[in-house]
Amino acid sequence: MMERMPFSPSDAKSRKLPTVHEFFAPGGVLANSELPFEHRSGQIEMARSVEQAFTEKRHLIVEAGTGTGKTLAYLLPALRTGQRIIISTGTRALQDQLFFRDLPFLESLLGPLAVCYMKGRANYLCRHKLVTLSNQPILSGLEEIDQYRQIAEWEKTTETGDRAELDGLPESSPLWSKLDARTEACLGSTCPDYQRCFITEMRRRAIESDIVIVNHHLFFADLAVRAEAGGAPDAGILPEAAAVIFDEAHDLEEIASNYFGLSVSNLRFEELARDTEQFLRSNHTSNPQLMAATLQLRESARIFFANLPMQGEGRQPFNDRAEFLEHAGDLYLSVRNGLKRMEAELDGARGIAEATGLKVRVVHLRSELEFLLESTASNMVFWMERRMGPASSSTAQNQRPVVNRSRVTFLQATPIDVSELLAERVFEVVPTVILTSATLTVQGGFEHIRKRLGLRDARELVVPSHFRYDSQVLLYLPPEMPDPRDAEFVDAAAECMERVLKITRGRAFCLFTSYSQMRLLYERLLPVLDFPILLHGSAPRKALLEQFRTTPNAVLFGTSSFWQGVDVQGEALSCVIIDRLPFAVPTDPIVQARMKLIEESGGKPFFDYQVPSAVITLKQGFGRLIRSLEDRGVLVLLDPRIRKQRYGQTFVNSLPPYKITTRIEDVEKFFGYVEDEEMDE
Repeated sequence: MMERMPFSPSDAKSRKLPTVHEFFAPGGVLANSELPFEHRSGQIEMARSVEQAFTEKRHLIVEAGTGTGKTLAYLLPALRTGQRIIISTGTRALQDQLFFRDLPFLESLLGPLAVCYMKGRANYLCRHKLVTLSNQPILSGLEEIDQYRQIAEWEKTTETGDRAELDGLPESSPLWSKLDARTEACLGSTCPDYQRCFITEMRRRAIESDIVIVNHHLFFADLAVRAEAGGAPDAGILPEAAAVIFDEAHDLEEIASNYFGLSVSNLRFEELARDTEQFLRSNHTSNPQLMAATLQLRESARIFFANLPMQGEGRQPFNDRAEFLEHAGDLYLSVRNGLKRMEAELDGARGIAEATGLKVRVVHLRSELEFLLESTASNMVFWMERRMGPASSSTAQNQRPVVNRSRVTFLQATPIDVSELLAERVFEVVPTVILTSATLTVQGGFEHIRKRLGLRDARELVVPSHFRYDSQVLLYLPPEMPDPRDAEFVDAAAECMERVLKITRGRAFCLFTSYSQMRLLYERLLPVLDFPILLHGSAPRKALLEQFRTTPNAVLFGTSSFWQGVDVQGEALSCVIIDRLPFAVPTDPIVQARMKLIEESGGKPFFDYQVPSAVITLKQGFGRLIRSLEDRGVLVLLDPRIRKQRYGQTFVNSLPPYKITTRIEDVEKFFGYVEDEEMDE
């Protein structure tokens, strides 16, 4: 966490802040600032609606088109309340924008503000773990030893404990997971380092702040911790607030689903065993019974996860839990009994904080495993997933470090419908909730998002974009493309992409709905394009974006994480190509369960769920192109279904007023800056 202190929240109440009109109107505070000013009627309309929602303690949902200036439109009304407001964002990029750009700008106009920035607990160092590891280090190779020394030196000077300050620590560092402040291994107020804890300090600063900036993951993780603790006031780390603003609210359903569900993995069992062994060593405790129980649990868990009925990797339904228990119930009982044995052995080590913390973890793990295998909850979909786990490294003598990545297997339960949970835990508890994004409507209405989120009583507002899409953007729909499900699609897509990218001279994002499709077209186009091509997965996302911005005529091939939260202004990004309409994978267990529920309720899953969800995702992907009034560019959708299928009109009607063409000649003329009145409307 980073913050601007000291400043008393009471100062804001005693200080007169400008009204919405005084701030946003022509000739007002904003017009007289250093920021290039152009009056935006949508911005002041949104600010007035947000302030009215605060005053009346009502909920509000706002689609604010790109370029509206929505962050200032909700920040000023939030500050004017004189109360604590939580702002939750979908991406780290927007968190950074708010804290490092928008709020300092407001401070330059309004004076000091009491603001703090909070990330998830895994971003912060646990001082107690650092001390424990120094006594009995479990370090793999010279690289981890070097990283440990670096972290230990940094701990002496850091005020926040935020790993973002460690420039030299790799994103995939396996050492950090042994030192971070995640809830599962936290000793809470029993920890000997509690008063010096970075999480304790973060909570204190949040309480002293008027604006608390978090992300959706932290917000719902905190909500889940409070629910598990029965609503205990000190269970979470977020302070009470008069209102919550969800920016990038289109992500809420998926993120809330993750935190309202359960997940158990073989990695959690391995980490529990590792931490128990470390506890025995660091306390110089001879407890052969606990050590034997730990070894037995590790082996039982390994066999259990290896025998789950999985077909390869990826996400798979686990509908046959009863059949699995009938044939392999002894493996499950071995793990459950191993957890019970560990709980009993740890119970004998009374008075030692670490033992109490380990026992809590064992109890939670057993409870979650029992739910995942035995629960008959009707609103849950049970599923499995196997994917690559975090990196670990080892170093042989006189050799370079070797990075190892093991596969992690997850058992998961996810709510099929989170609308009631969100209504009960958020909308019925928080007096005012503001939901905003550039992409919330389908064909101009909020019906889909309101139904998915359980938002029954809320005012609505649509603020059109400040951009001139009809002159800044050309949407090209190639006329002769085969269906994306046909075998000929890849060849046709490669041919079309090559021609378009030569016209645009690179400077493009090529966005895909699957990694395999991205890789296939990347390999097809790499030998024939003369532009630098960057591939998603070849480097960290942040590094790829920076390389794209600084490399002339670059082309970036990306999947889901590049569809949103990415801001590249100027000619560096002059084209966005999307391979197909972004329908959710129909075989995904959660998607299957949601479609089945809609069908059983008398609805039409494809039109009620898949199409609206894909519309919002497509709007996000296309939204990468135009980020300022000076930007111009071409959008390309290779999927012919938008023109040929009846539902395609829903997509067209939901998009901004782009000029649309099916002629490649219009793309050529667009980049020649030639006006052409014959373009298709």
